[in-house]
Amino acid sequence: MKKFTKESLLHYDGKDGRPAYVAVDGTVYDVTNNPHWTGGTHHGHLAGRDLSVAITHSPHGKSVLSKLNKVGTYSEN
Repeated sequence: MKKFTKESLLHYDGKDGRPAYVAVDGTVYDVTNNPHWTGGTHHGHLAGRDLSVAITHSPHGKSVLSKLNKVGTYSEN
């Protein structure tokens, strides 16, 4: 699996044809083809970011992660 840092993950923002990835609890998930992430955004959240805290406040919680492909690991540096 690929290793992502805060800086490298920013390139996966889902804009201009780029893939859309998000990190949660040290794992990076591909949300590119998820219809809820069109254009790299989902209810004000942006792809290419660590959403570990944000997902705990969502109505679906972490249950949606099992439906996504894991593409790597995440570390702030």
